[in-house]
Amino acid sequence: MSGGGALAGRTMLLSGGSRGIGLAIALRAAADGANVALLAKTDTPHPKLDGTVHTAAEQIRAAGGQALPIVGDVRDDDDIERAVRGTLDAFGGIDIVVNNASVIDLTGSLELGSKRYDLMADVNTRGTFQLSRAAVPALRASDNPHILSLSPPINLDPKWLGAFPGYMLAKYGMTLATLGLAAEFARDGIAANTLWPATTIATAAIEHLPDGRRLMAASRTPQIYADAAHLVLARPSGELTGRSLIVEDVLAEAGITDLSGYAAVPGTPDEALYPDVFL
Repeated sequence: MSGGGALAGRTMLLSGGSRGIGLAIALRAAADGANVALLAKTDTPHPKLDGTVHTAAEQIRAAGGQALPIVGDVRDDDDIERAVRGTLDAFGGIDIVVNNASVIDLTGSLELGSKRYDLMADVNTRGTFQLSRAAVPALRASDNPHILSLSPPINLDPKWLGAFPGYMLAKYGMTLATLGLAAEFARDGIAANTLWPATTIATAAIEHLPDGRRLMAASRTPQIYADAAHLVLARPSGELTGRSLIVEDVLAEAGITDLSGYAAVPGTPDEALYPDVFL
């Protein structure tokens, strides 16, 4: 059923979202009757990846929501400002910012090229900070404002710190930016949290990693991320902020403990799923 859920009439500005986890989050909000503005680069089809910002918008409308596709790059400050203005013009406000756009490169420090390092830093950390703060004036006017970044809790275990520091810096930057905003704008009632899964999620990013086919078979679907994000975004902002949340914990708190339906390969037992990085 669409149009009558917890996010009905709410407006979400989401970075990325042409496919994968971002699109799943957008579609879950759309099922409630939410407005979704997507800031993404995918104006035309990618030769190796499904979906564009325009096909995503079509799916959002079909799911019961309103959609605004915005072709732009989260690394470009002008594009960010244009996305915020466009969302306000189309829907009259912004209630939710989801920082979904992200780049992954699990390369060791000596092998990681400077351009790839800069790309991860600019999209993941800088993009999260710039998009979030650009939306703060609009979020202040919302009666239940949320910022949600898809990034991990800070884990200083050497096994992760030493595995791929370039990617770690970019993802932890997302988390620190989000938690910093939560503290800075607490008096404005703006909730800011991060959300991360305990297992890998079956997305194109995972599929194109070395040994990606095996990882895909040992992953959960993006829907588990979307359902957890929906639960977070439906909460009153004053009740939940400044937290690094885990997808499975959010679901468990809501009484959802049977996660078998989220396996990318039906019937895969939980113990056979691949644990995600950073946890």
